[in-house]
Amino acid sequence: KRAKNPWIWGISWRRRRSYEESSSASLLGVSPAARFPPPEKVPRTGCHLSCDSMAQSSGKSSPSGRWDEECGGGRGSEDICGPFDIPPKNAPVECLRRWRQAALVLNASRRFRYTLDLRKEEEKEQVRRKIRAHAQVIRAAFLFKEAGEREKPGIPGVPTLPAIGFGIGQEVLTKITREHDFSALQGYGGVKGLSSLLKTNLEKGISGDEAELLRRRNYFGSNTYPRKKGRSFWVFLWEAWQDLTLIILMIAAALSLVLGIKTEGIKEGWYDGGSIAFAVIIVILVTAVSDYRQSLQFQNLNEEKSNIHLEVIRGGRRVEVSIFDLVVGDIVLLKIGDLVPAEGIFISGHSLAIDESSMTGESKVVHKDQKAPFLMAGCKVADGYGNMLVSAVGINTEWGLLMASISEDNGEETPLQVRLNGLATFIGIVGLTVAVVVLVVLLVRYFTGHTKNPDGSAQFIKGQTSAKAAVNGAIKILTIAVTIVVVAVPEGLPLAVTLTLAYSMRKMMADKALVRRLSACETMGSATTICSDKTGTLTLNQMTVVEAYIGGKKIDPPDNVRLISSSVSSLLYEGIAQNTTGSVFKPESGALELSGSPTEKAILHWGVKVGMEFDYAKSKSSIIYVFPFNSEKKRGGVAVHLSGSEVHVHWKGAAEIVLASCIGWLDIDGAMQPMTADKVNEFKKYIEDMASASLRCIAFAYRHFNLENIPNEEQRNDWLLPEDDLILLAIVGMKDPCRSGVKEAVDLCTHAGVKVRMVTGDNLRTAKAIALECGILKDADAPEPILIEGRTFRAKTTAEREEIAEKIQVMGRSSPNDKLLLVQALRRRGHVVAVTGDGTNDAPALHE
Repeated sequence: KRAKNPWIWGISWRRRRSYEESSSASLLGVSPAARFPPPEKVPRTGCHLSCDSMAQSSGKSSPSGRWDEECGGGRGSEDICGPFDIPPKNAPVECLRRWRQAALVLNASRRFRYTLDLRKEEEKEQVRRKIRAHAQVIRAAFLFKEAGEREKPGIPGVPTLPAIGFGIGQEVLTKITREHDFSALQGYGGVKGLSSLLKTNLEKGISGDEAELLRRRNYFGSNTYPRKKGRSFWVFLWEAWQDLTLIILMIAAALSLVLGIKTEGIKEGWYDGGSIAFAVIIVILVTAVSDYRQSLQFQNLNEEKSNIHLEVIRGGRRVEVSIFDLVVGDIVLLKIGDLVPAEGIFISGHSLAIDESSMTGESKVVHKDQKAPFLMAGCKVADGYGNMLVSAVGINTEWGLLMASISEDNGEETPLQVRLNGLATFIGIVGLTVAVVVLVVLLVRYFTGHTKNPDGSAQFIKGQTSAKAAVNGAIKILTIAVTIVVVAVPEGLPLAVTLTLAYSMRKMMADKALVRRLSACETMGSATTICSDKTGTLTLNQMTVVEAYIGGKKIDPPDNVRLISSSVSSLLYEGIAQNTTGSVFKPESGALELSGSPTEKAILHWGVKVGMEFDYAKSKSSIIYVFPFNSEKKRGGVAVHLSGSEVHVHWKGAAEIVLASCIGWLDIDGAMQPMTADKVNEFKKYIEDMASASLRCIAFAYRHFNLENIPNEEQRNDWLLPEDDLILLAIVGMKDPCRSGVKEAVDLCTHAGVKVRMVTGDNLRTAKAIALECGILKDADAPEPILIEGRTFRAKTTAEREEIAEKIQVMGRSSPNDKLLLVQALRRRGHVVAVTGDGTNDAPALHE
């Protein structure tokens, strides 16, 4: 639309020029003309022109590989970005700037409360660039200096002053970590040598008593960084009265006060002007108080959001601590989806891949191993798992420097606020225009003698009417015009919306719902359907093994394995102990301590009950390669080396998927039997019976492998772990009870017209049983597509998915992409979709 209207192009161009002159773009050394070309040189495109890349959410990308957060799709996307289509997402600054330039607004600098300050965003990004560049320069300088001063290979040039009680100083340790100085690390003996200098046991961690934590915190620093103080109430009050609309009202109030006193006297003439001034003062105070309270709420929310809990090894056991309690020397356990909490050095792990784009700016996943051991704080674990030795915390990390240099701006701009701001601006323009026209017309009529008194005589006669009477007549006409302006400018409209959203947010906080964006309060009132995960959301996520099938027979009770041969039990113990991300800790006194996900803890607990010695089972073999559990494949595997050339590949995962890869099974005596069609049907019957009882079914299988066929360590990262020709060991069923109050909540949503759907990665029969228990599903014999598997839904065309999306009530065996496809299909059908979930596999659907 702007391209077709040169008048608006001119306004946009002038606004760009003024913005460029007032911004801090000079730091980049780029001229205004280079950054913002004149209107005739700007391509005629929408906000698809320049946006952030994002492929994980939709599976579609634009030709340039860029993703438009505001529009919900790239240039190649099927979604069309209309001039007013802004979903409540973190939009790129460039897109927001174009959106604001596309409409005529009276007050461009302060458009609305909680509106993102684009100038501050650009300054913040420039600060980030400067810090990164500064860090790179320091790193390069240190490398040059070290190359010149190094006397022995592997020994850093900086003198090592031993810390009090430690064999290495904080400055040296920070330098090695920040500069990724591999040769210096090797000079200290690698991660083992560094751990001995830091008085850390790589297997048991630090002792974890308060005295040691305090000593480490005092010397190496705490894992916090200084935060900028929030703005005071007076700053918000100062900003509140600078709104252009309020300035117009203040001028109108002053004029109305002067004219009223002039025409009606001091006793009655101050009513109109005084009431307008009083209203303006009330609006300024309410706006400032609302903004100030909201900033405090956001500050509390950000503190809660950044208080991440993670697992560390202290005193030989896994304990969960806050990210702020982390100290140098801690052993941190990292798994897929985790945020690296501090800078550290890789100890051990499998397939550990880190997304370092938040620090380096390059969207490239980096694999970490003994040759590339340095991990940077603030990055995400993209794949695998591993252990990390913390070597720098807080302000001594590059992430800490970044966080200390910028303050998080919590300004949000919701679609409703943008639309109402545009409406208020439009009404204000119309009101001003009408007031000016009325003023001109009335003055012309008055001074030409067309304005009559009640008796029919002219109010103004040239040469006869006195100057005082003429001025009084003109003042009355001006009063009418000012009244039109006062009535037309709807300052209360955006203020009412802001107060409503802030009130909604406070009410949701009282319900223990942490709301990060005001737009969430606005959108939730319009939700028409909820796509809910099952495990941990509708259920308690407290798993317990209640059924087990070993050797082709049901074991009752599930921990009674006395009839099973030692060969079967040893293979089962090996698969449970090695193919897990959890652990078992046996204290000298007290109950058994299990760690890991609820599923892992349930399996480990069952393994201990059937006689597994966790540490002994792990010590009998060594891990060669790990395929971490994958929510797409619904299984995870591990290759372990026993002795000589004997290698076992163990798989664990969704029962029917593992069963489909099996060519045999072990009987009670440990003899391998072929997997006949009858036996397959028998095992499927076991799985169906357990799933019908709302049990989650997990199968264990293994196969022999030759050490000669395994690639060397350098080629092992690209090795595909063998997943066929497996031998079935056992099938277990775990119970995960529903949360109390779920059925009532589902009924409440249903009566309110909000349809609840279950989208889970679990077995369809298990999902159906839980859905019946929760009240999501009313009919146990519901046909497809009411009950549907993810792969069936995935295989359909876009049009077919849209057609059946509204009928789906339960989707089982769904991958993260299946959840995303369902949400997209429902949105295209006009639904406002809410998604609930607690795992990384829910992230794409939650983002959409």
